[in-house]
Amino acid sequence: MRSVQEHLAAVLAAAGPVPPLDVVLHDAAGCILAADVVAPVDVPAVAVASRDGYAVAAHDTTAGGAHGPSLPVAHDLHAGSPAGLRHVPGTAVRVASGAPLPLGADAVVPVEETDRGQARVAFQRSASPGQHVRRAGDDVRAGGVVLTAGTRLGARQIALAAAMGRGRLTVHPTPRVVLLSVGDELVEPTTSARPGTVFEVDGHALEAAVHDAGATAVRVGVVPDDHAALREALEDQLVRADLVVLTGGLSELARDTVKDVLAPLGTVRLDQVAMTPGLRQGFGIVGALGLDLVDEGGRTVPLFALQGHPVAAQVSFEVFVRPALRAMAGYTELFRPSVAAAATHGWASPAGLRQFVPATVLGSPDEGYRATPLGDPSAPSTTALAHANALAVVGEGDLAVRPGDVVHCLVLEG
Repeated sequence: MRSVQEHLAAVLAAAGPVPPLDVVLHDAAGCILAADVVAPVDVPAVAVASRDGYAVAAHDTTAGGAHGPSLPVAHDLHAGSPAGLRHVPGTAVRVASGAPLPLGADAVVPVEETDRGQARVAFQRSASPGQHVRRAGDDVRAGGVVLTAGTRLGARQIALAAAMGRGRLTVHPTPRVVLLSVGDELVEPTTSARPGTVFEVDGHALEAAVHDAGATAVRVGVVPDDHAALREALEDQLVRADLVVLTGGLSELARDTVKDVLAPLGTVRLDQVAMTPGLRQGFGIVGALGLDLVDEGGRTVPLFALQGHPVAAQVSFEVFVRPALRAMAGYTELFRPSVAAAATHGWASPAGLRQFVPATVLGSPDEGYRATPLGDPSAPSTTALAHANALAVVGEGDLAVRPGDVVHCLVLEG
């Protein structure tokens, strides 16, 4: 039997970042930056007004100055006006926010601190040098790194890249995850259930989980328990996949096809992993253009085979697939946050297996956290998992959790 840590180590060893791509800004959103963004010029390039008002030499606005507390208005400047206008001593220039400051002016008096004059303007108070002025390079100096590789690109980062004049960025693209659910008994929730059928849950659940992990899901749907059909579906989908997840078909019964189709492929191996739920697992690498491993220079695709039970599939996704997807997308933080919480109720745990129990965790860092198991920990249900915000993790050597015992909890949501 393989330990959880051994299986996870094998997964992460095979799940390297997706090769970087140069993409337009629109397609970069949500991706991880693969190369530093360097400022090509100072930002702002010249000194600009940070408020609507009047550009002046500050000493001209003092009551004791040579020109008194009011000045003639010599010119108007707007955002986008050419830089280089020279300030005439003893005058004011009406400026819009973002307009270049006239050469020789060193302050901007906001319009609300004046009488808003057009030919001559009076000031309510003296100006100080540098007030309401953004000097050249105040935001960024030319040659400075403004975004470092490894940064997730959200709205604020995209805005900064655009401000640098970058229409394209080099990113680790979001992995494309193909989801296949295997089983003759499976029917879509939109159809009427017949005797002996089960609604297909895994594909829908994992599609949402993939999106939550920051990747792109391609849900193929249900594949029957047929060797040729499964092999054909895999070959069709591998060309579009960066990672494949199969669910179902991992029991030891003769009609289950996954073990027969996957066993001879590439490095795919099926293991008993020392965890519950999710005891039976499959993982390995297959060729992107065919099921056999391609030559040394070819692209390969990690493939996961998860148990069909919805709770087992989702727990296995959290423990193994989600960290792999985060690594492939270029994230440095691969794992969910965890907290130590005191159990409010006790429960039994099987010997030799790491147990993952749906739970609600409440509390705060100051007062501490409390974990309440949901449903029957020995037989976790989709209902319990749906209402959980964490998975309480019980070690392989622990046979029971007693009220008050501290358990480590994998936090699924805030």
